[in-house]
Amino acid sequence: MKVIEGGIVSARGFRATGTAAGIKYQGRKDMAMIVSDSPCVLAGVFTSNVVKAAPVLWDMKVLRQSDYAQAVVVNAGIANACTGKQGEESCRETASEAASLLGIPEDSVLIGSTGVIGMPLDMEKIKNGIRAMVPELGNAAENGKIAAESIMTTDTIPKQVAVQVEIKGKTVTIGGMAKGSGMIHPNMGTMLAYVTTDASIKKELLQSMLERDVKDTFNMVSVDGDTSTNDTLLVLANGMAGNEIMDGEDEESRKFFDALHYVNENLAKMIAGDGEGATKLLEIRVTGAANTEDAKKLAKSVTESSLTKAAMYGNDANFGRILCALGYSGVQFNPDQIDFYFEAEGKRMMICRNGQAADYNEEEASALLAHEKVVIDIYLKEGQGSAVAWGCDLTYDYVKINADYRS
Repeated sequence: MKVIEGGIVSARGFRATGTAAGIKYQGRKDMAMIVSDSPCVLAGVFTSNVVKAAPVLWDMKVLRQSDYAQAVVVNAGIANACTGKQGEESCRETASEAASLLGIPEDSVLIGSTGVIGMPLDMEKIKNGIRAMVPELGNAAENGKIAAESIMTTDTIPKQVAVQVEIKGKTVTIGGMAKGSGMIHPNMGTMLAYVTTDASIKKELLQSMLERDVKDTFNMVSVDGDTSTNDTLLVLANGMAGNEIMDGEDEESRKFFDALHYVNENLAKMIAGDGEGATKLLEIRVTGAANTEDAKKLAKSVTESSLTKAAMYGNDANFGRILCALGYSGVQFNPDQIDFYFEAEGKRMMICRNGQAADYNEEEASALLAHEKVVIDIYLKEGQGSAVAWGCDLTYDYVKINADYRS
């Protein structure tokens, strides 16, 4: 596998762009479009929140009923959630406008929205945005960057990644982009993430791969414990790499799965590190749990702990908060045999030995926690289970951002 520069348009046959449609923000891009030159096999996972936004319901229908997908239209600023029949009609009008201009079926157009919940979309702005984007579609790296920037809300950076891998003698490319900064606690996939590939693969295999991989990537991320109404992760595969079609589990499809995992994991980590108001990425590693499921619960419990996240913001080596979070995870373990370390920039420090404070220097520990990426490495000595979760610190700015998000 080779990591390359790029994102959503790195794979053959994909074009993208973005525009400033004035949906909610002024003076910044807030709509994106992705189009494939040929029909795509589609896979997707969506929010487990009972309250699902209209675009989520639309995309679930396309995944379930359509023969193929070929385009995605995304807007930022307004989520089109909790908008009833009007929200559903907005999705239909969006798909219809894009389909007409692109010359593709309406039911091959996917839709994504992110932003304020409860507000209706101004369809004239949406349609004008689509009309502006279609002539600007392109496959240059700048096109992908523009698209990634155009789906941001409170994000501070665009999030994109791309890789290449050899599949049965052909070079296959996978690229992706994502947005997410707040309301991050996925129980499916992510906030909004789109992955494109020129691989030739059966729909059932791609869906199976995505469902398996999301459990170890996007589902292991938490910023604030809130599962969004709009969480959507879509993968489009147009087959233009020309590889022999992948239709089962073998060594070649495993290489593709590993590349897909790399893209998903890196997008997930970018989201965690760009949490609203965050100053650092936290990586929680758990080793020696009784089994994998226990390890995941333990890692996520620490990631989601507001007290631990606040301590990380203050560079406070408060080991008790971490032990506490492990203790209420719902997993049974012996607290008298837990060890854990803090790690950053190649430095490693034991903080807890056998469930008690280790002999460490508070000032040195605080200095270590001041880095932009901090690893909390936890050992339970219960079995072979291991897992990794990602999150961020909890800062004053998180409250400021969300206190006036609508206004």
